[in-house]
Formats: sequence, structure tokens, C-alpha cells
Amino acid sequence: MRIIFSSIAVSALCAAAYILGALAPTAAGIVVPYGAAVFFITGIIYRTARWLASPVPFRIPVTAGQEKSLSWIEHRRVDNPDGPLGTALRMLSEVLLFRSLFRNTALGRSGEGLPVYGSGKWLWLGAMAFHWSLLYIVVRHLRFFMEPVPAFADLMAAADDIFRIGNPGIYITNIVIAAALAYLLLRRMALRDLRRLSLFQDYALPLLIAAVAATGMLQRYVWRTDLLGAKEYAMGLVTLRPALPAGAGPLFYMHLVLASALMAVIPHSKIAHAVGVLLSPTRNMANSNRRKRHVNPWNAPVKVHSYEEWEEEFRDKIVKAGYALERDNGGEV
Repeated sequence: MRIIFSSIAVSALCAAAYILGALAPTAAGIVVPYGAAVFFITGIIYRTARWLASPVPFRIPVTAGQEKSLSWIEHRRVDNPDGPLGTALRMLSEVLLFRSLFRNTALGRSGEGLPVYGSGKWLWLGAMAFHWSLLYIVVRHLRFFMEPVPAFADLMAAADDIFRIGNPGIYITNIVIAAALAYLLLRRMALRDLRRLSLFQDYALPLLIAAVAATGMLQRYVWRTDLLGAKEYAMGLVTLRPALPAGAGPLFYMHLVLASALMAVIPHSKIAHAVGVLLSPTRNMANSNRRKRHVNPWNAPVKVHSYEEWEEEFRDKIVKAGYALERDNGGEV
């Protein structure tokens, strides 16, 4: 049912965005983007401040290898780093290559109903394809917001259109992100256990991203948009001198409103993990527990009850029970 509700919600948002673009282009092209930007910036600052304020008095990195110990025991410098270099390499491998997900295993059942563990590389491949193509598309769009256009943005756009299929050429990332989104959604719907754990936003967010991508592709391949006018409009937004592009249709504003809605919900949804992973103490801490004592700075002073005091307090009961005493009335036993 969650996929149905999510589909209805995203469809309603798409219809509202189209109608808003047709009836009130000023609201769709100026008010909504600026409002979404405010929501995004304030939301990210708020979430980041809360994460930074979370108490982490101890070293709690998730370890997956041999800690640094004796010289003749091999140390896994990336899996279980003991210094900043290893920690940085571990973070980079997690953020850029999804290293933990690559090592993930898939749970299935045999014909007899017994649990069977297998490779989970398809999930890793789908996640890599989706995240990297999405990042590539976002960076490629910098051409609309910067003048002069950075050389790397032009180079990335040319590499994305290297096969030059049709006119205009079909971007490779458009095909990849469509296939990755379809795989991730179908996988979530097909696996019973995953389907039970899925929330509304687990379906709504991929569908919203798909709607943003679909409207962008329609403007490139079907109902063409004046790119020069779109760039002038984007530059006006960035420089706080907004002016609506001449001849822009409802589809252009629909794409803009959907992208703004996605930007506004990022800090308040699971997509915020893009920032949160960098602040995760299970990933950004070095495991130096053996060679360095880490004391909780908030530990309140407490009165220690030593063994001698305990023995003196329960002396009669210990003697009655027949146990030996460490001390005999102040003297050594």
C-alpha cells in the first residue's frame, strides 16, 4: 500500500507543479525556488548542528579487521585504522565506493526453507550507478549557473554524450539513472522482507527523483527548451536578479518546481545521509582504544568502594560462609 500512496502523492505533486507553472509562472519560477533554497540551507544547518552537538565521549568506530596490536600481527590499516590517514582512506572508500555495501551479503532461502547467504553485489552496483549518475547530472547542470562555464563541466557533458546517439545526443547518465531507479524500486517491491521494512519516503523519494529526471529528459528530447534562455534565468536566480525566461512552457516550470521540492525535503529525509555519513562517529573515528585511554569527560566524581572496605563491611558474613579473607583485623592473612 505504501507504494500506492507514494505514487498518488508524487502524481498529485506533478499535477500541482504543472498547473502552477501554467497559471502562476512567477510563483513557480521565483517564489518556489527561493523558498526551497531557504528550506534547504536552514535544514542542513539545523541537522548538522544537531549531529555536531550529539555526545560522543568514547571511540565507537565500527571495525571489520585486525586492530593495531603486536608487531608480528598483521594490521588492517583501512578496515581498522589507528590514525588519521587510515581513517581518511576508510571514509573516502565508504563515500565514493560504498565499500561496506560491496561486502554486503544477500539472505535467501533454500528449497528446504533454510537460510542461505549469497552475494549482494547487484545492490551495490545499482546503488553505485544511481548515486554516481545523479552526482554527474548535478555537476553537469553547473553550466547553467556559472559563467564562464568551468572546463570540467564542459568536459563532463562531452564525455556523457560521447556516443552521440540522435540529435540532441542521448546522455549516458540519463539511461543509467533510469535503469538504476527502476532496479532499486522493483527490488524494494519484490523482496518481501524489504517491502515490510519500507516507509512512505522509501518509495516517494525515488519516485520524485524519477519525476525530476523524466521532466528534464522530456525538455531535452521531446518538447525542446531554449537553453540560452534557461541559462539566463538560472544566472538571474544565482545573482538575485530573477527574470522569467521568455517562451518557457508549463513543463519547464514543472521540472523546476519538482526539483525545488526535492531540494526542500533533502534535510528532513533519508537523503540527508549524504551529509550525515561524514559526521558518523562509527566511520570518522580512528580505533586507538588499545594504545590510548579515552575517558568520558562528563563522568561525575564518585566515591570508590575498595575491596578492603567491602571485605570489612561483610567480614562476619564472609567468615560465616567459610571464605578466606585477604586481611585479618588489619593484618595480612
